[in-house]
Amino acid sequence: MVAIPEKRDLRDFDWLTAVLALAIASFGVWQIHNAMPSEGYWTKQIYGIGIALVAFVVVSFTDYRRLIDSAPIFYVIGLILLLLVLTPLGVQVNGQKAWLRIFGLQFQPSEIAKISTVLMLAKYFGAKKGGTLTFREMAVGGAIFAGPVALIMLEPDAGQAITYLPILGAMFFLSGIKMRYVVLSVVAVAIFVPAAYITGVKTGFIKRYQQERINAIIDPDSVDPRGYGYHTIQSTITVGKGGLSGIKGDTETSQSVLKFLPEPQTDFIFAVTAENTGFIGCVSLLLAYALLLSRLIAGAREASDRAGMLVIMSIVCGMVFQICMNVGMALGVLPVIGVPLPLMSAGLSALLSTFVAIGFVVSVKLRRFVN
Repeated sequence: MVAIPEKRDLRDFDWLTAVLALAIASFGVWQIHNAMPSEGYWTKQIYGIGIALVAFVVVSFTDYRRLIDSAPIFYVIGLILLLLVLTPLGVQVNGQKAWLRIFGLQFQPSEIAKISTVLMLAKYFGAKKGGTLTFREMAVGGAIFAGPVALIMLEPDAGQAITYLPILGAMFFLSGIKMRYVVLSVVAVAIFVPAAYITGVKTGFIKRYQQERINAIIDPDSVDPRGYGYHTIQSTITVGKGGLSGIKGDTETSQSVLKFLPEPQTDFIFAVTAENTGFIGCVSLLLAYALLLSRLIAGAREASDRAGMLVIMSIVCGMVFQICMNVGMALGVLPVIGVPLPLMSAGLSALLSTFVAIGFVVSVKLRRFVN
């Protein structure tokens, strides 16, 4: 394996990608402070950014091929952490036992397992020499994907499990899935989703609050505005209050500061952004995301091998999905399922996993001239 001189590393380092990620995360700290100025979430987020930056640098200057070669180890560690969540070591928050507390540190293993799952899938599909995917290859990929997702569903954390879907979709699509499988999948989803929803409602697997959150989108007039429709209604009110340029620090009328908006530092951070910076701030944030994603896609184009490209594009698809879901939740066009906004929402686990993912992209770009 050819080593890359340090000077070349620094010269070829993707500073723009790093600055964009840090700028969005810093903007997120400001919005978390706006959401809950009297709480300590924004200071914890600053510490989180410091830890995430260290991880980002370490991953950036580590040969990404070594990380992919070690994917089975990372994958097993991810599964073990998810299993530990289901033991007495797991911590329950808001009805979900999705966190671990070890040595006083509380984190969400599903975010860590997401990265290890991406690496494992990339290692498997990256070894493919060409041609379309066989049914056996799809089945093996599906089994790799199903391991962590099944454990996450046992927590239960359907919102986090859903964020894994675009990862598998990207892997299948870029690895050459046959068109007939795509058609069959679309038909299966069209049949299975309604059937699963009806079965879930009848068996009680889909809880009452989950049903009402979906009804809040389909028929908002039928939902109790002080009950299950409260989150969606308050979020849309918060977004609307921002107008063109935001409330400009007027905390006396802030929906989040006055505790009308639930979970403003995480699930509804985009609504807080809309309230404080208005339409201009929201568009600026989305443009920053678009520029960051374009840099990541450029890294995929420059990857010297298939596995590196698969990892990057899976990361891109995952981020796009989460951005769309979170913004859709805030605007009231998608049900509230607890999907964080990348780099913006409070939470060390999500912040760390996103910076590690971006660090992987930088590592690929640093080694684009190495065979």
